[in-house]
Amino acid sequence: MAKRILITDDALFMRVTLKNILTQNGYEVVGEATNGSESVELYKQLKPDLVTMDITMPEMDGIAALKQIKAHDPTANVVMCTAMGQKNMVVEAIQAGAKDFIVKPFQAERVLEAVSKLLAA
Repeated sequence: MAKRILITDDALFMRVTLKNILTQNGYEVVGEATNGSESVELYKQLKPDLVTMDITMPEMDGIAALKQIKAHDPTANVVMCTAMGQKNMVVEAIQAGAKDFIVKPFQAERVLEAVSKLLAA
């Protein structure tokens, strides 16, 4: 059975890019969220195997959403997506429970490496 992934990013282009990389490699994208609060709600509804989470988004940022998802499900697999130069936020995200991070612009190999490492169970 394909592993189920929730993509969270306020930029449509980034969601489409990630979705293409993941679906072409056998993963099922079960939902897409455009901000952190949407992501938290969809996580509770869909119970995906993994979440990709943009750090900088309107309404609720990725770190706040990560903390809420981890409070709801301490075993959640969350991979943060970050632009260059957000090192402090990456450190904060890892401390909050993110399992890995990928840098934009996305490189398929790196995305797949992060995802497959976490879903290898």
